Amino acid sequence: MSALLKFSLWMDWISSQLGKVAAFTVLSAALISAGNAFVRFGLNTSSNAWLEIQWYLFAATVMLGAPVVLKLNEHVRVDIIYGKLKGNGPVYVDLFGLLCFLLPVMGIIAWLSWPLFYSMLLSGEMSNNSGGLIRWPAMLLLPLGFALMFLQGVSEVIKRIAYLKGLIQMDTHYEKPVQ
Repeated sequence: MSALLKFSLWMDWISSQLGKVAAFTVLSAALISAGNAFVRFGLNTSSNAWLEIQWYLFAATVMLGAPVVLKLNEHVRVDIIYGKLKGNGPVYVDLFGLLCFLLPVMGIIAWLSWPLFYSMLLSGEMSNNSGGLIRWPAMLLLPLGFALMFLQGVSEVIKRIAYLKGLIQMDTHYEKPVQ
């Protein structure tokens, strides 16, 4: 279990660092969007590359930021019974969700998106828009992001099992969202 907890700490650190990158991509996208609006409406010119880089940055925000959201336990839950559970109940629900839903789906999507990325990389596929960008950097975010989410899910499973065994402390407090 010690090696697994070290992996979990390492993955948590990776997710935290990628969360910082995701925060930077949000700022970058906002600045590019503002600059693009100024150039388009103020100077009456534009470039599709500047429009496309915004959605590349948005993709990076989502795909690189999702693992840190899971790590921080800030992800979306369907709160039918979760908020009413006491003791280890929420931990067991988390384990069920991680093992039966998150890990299989993230693994399958990472696996299935890799060939699409690879074919775009080999072909050098470009945007159909005039002045558009190459597509593979944005497509790389799919298998990368889903693989990172899978690994963070494994980290969460490890932490919950360690908690149930009494090896680590974990905040199991759940604050029901305001409706």
